[in-house]
Parts: sequence; C-alpha cells; structure tokens
Amino acid sequence: MPRALPGFTSTVFTHGGKARTVYRAGTGPAVIVLAEMPGITPRVTHFAERLSGLGFTAVMPHLFGTPGKSPSNARFVRSMLQACISREFTIFARGKNSPITDWLRALARHEHETCGGPGVGVVGMCFTGGFALGMMVDETVIAPVLSQPSLPLGKKPETRADLGIDAVTLDRVKERCRTENLCVLGLRFEKDELAPYERFVRLGEELGRHFVGVEIPSAPGNPDGIDVKAHSVLTEHLVDRPDHPTHKALQQVIDLFQDRLLRSDQTR
Repeated sequence: MPRALPGFTSTVFTHGGKARTVYRAGTGPAVIVLAEMPGITPRVTHFAERLSGLGFTAVMPHLFGTPGKSPSNARFVRSMLQACISREFTIFARGKNSPITDWLRALARHEHETCGGPGVGVVGMCFTGGFALGMMVDETVIAPVLSQPSLPLGKKPETRADLGIDAVTLDRVKERCRTENLCVLGLRFEKDELAPYERFVRLGEELGRHFVGVEIPSAPGNPDGIDVKAHSVLTEHLVDRPDHPTHKALQQVIDLFQDRLLRSDQTR
C-alpha cells in the first residue's frame, strides 16, 4: 500500500511496465512537482499544497525516498544510492536523457487528459531539475521550471554546462520555445555549486529570450543573510516573507503557472 500523505489522494500510474505512486491535491490544470533529494519532504509537500490552493492540481510522483519524511543526511545518502543503482537516472553522463523522462512525459499526458486546461506545468528540483526540460518534448508541457538543476554531476567545465538532455531533445525544446513562445524559468542561488552557473549560461545561449534565469545572491555578506551553501530555492531554503528574494522567486513560478495555465485556459 502507498504511504499516505495528509491532504493528498494517492493512486498508481503505470507506463512502460513501471508503476509508481502518485499523490494529488486540488483541482484545475495540473502542475507536476518533481521532488528533490531525499524525496517528498514536508517542505516539498507544502509547496505542492500552496499550488493546490491557487487553482491547480498538484501532482507529486514518488520517485525515490520515503514520502512525508524530513530530510536528513542518512535519508539523502540512501536516496542517492537508490538513484545511482537505478538505470532510470543519468547522473554523470553528458548529453543524455534520463530514461525516467519517458515515464514522466506519459504522466504529463495522463494528467492533462484528467485535469484539462491548456497544458501542464512542471517543477523539477535539484536532482530532478533538468527533467522539466526533457519533458518539453511532449506538447502538453507548456510551463517548465528548473529549480537548482543539478544533473549531470561533475566538476569539468563541459559537465557543468551540460543540460542533461540529448541533442534531439534540445532541438525539440528550442523549436517549441520558438514556435509556441514558451518560457523556461530557472532558479538557483548564486554560489550553489550543485547547480552550476555555467548551466544557466548554456540555457541562455541555447534558448535566448525564452530562458529566464533567476539567480539569488548568496555570496558571503549578501544583504539578506543567505547562507553560501543555500541550495533549495522553493523548499528548504525558502524564506516565506514577501520582501525576501526566495519568496520573489516563488512568486515568479506562480506567475508563470497562472499566466500559462489559468489565464489562457479557455476550457474552464
């Protein structure tokens, strides 16, 4: 039986012979929330609840970890080991799609059929940050957010600039941005080495005006006192105060979803 999350219903979605638990809350166009390591933590759940309260169906697929558990070093290590062993995640290789994006695209199509609206939003975080980009191959995904995208891992310059997708996928993303005037929103802390600056530079080079990169100052002595090791923009390191830069970044995410999924929705 799937683990219960208060306020969410759970079902099992199967594609390509792979079945996973999916948690849902709210009504309206779907926004798929892809949890960061070590999984669906209370703060990830809170982010999804916020979306469900704004007129969206928040959809959280269980990809790794134990849903509902607070993050810890031990849980992070266990989740990373689980992901490293799995063949569904491309962690170190450059210029390749993670196989799990095929399952996620199928989930996006299913949620669009179920929830209606003009399309689907996606938020990838950290380990899953780049998956939102790979999911854009499917025309249902019209509002992608890459929050601190961290794959592939590595310190070489070419790895730090890699987008975690292959050339065919990148061409499709660029074509859709051009022909459908889509916006890809990226979030990162300025000094976050897990989500390298070079990756945002590459996104800007490839997508031009269709990429909006939000970089939050986190150097020592920054005016908001943000830790130099801050990483999770929308969850663990979010300061839920209107004047704080992380809250402003959150609002940009919400604005993107409202603009693309609600204001243009002619079916509701």
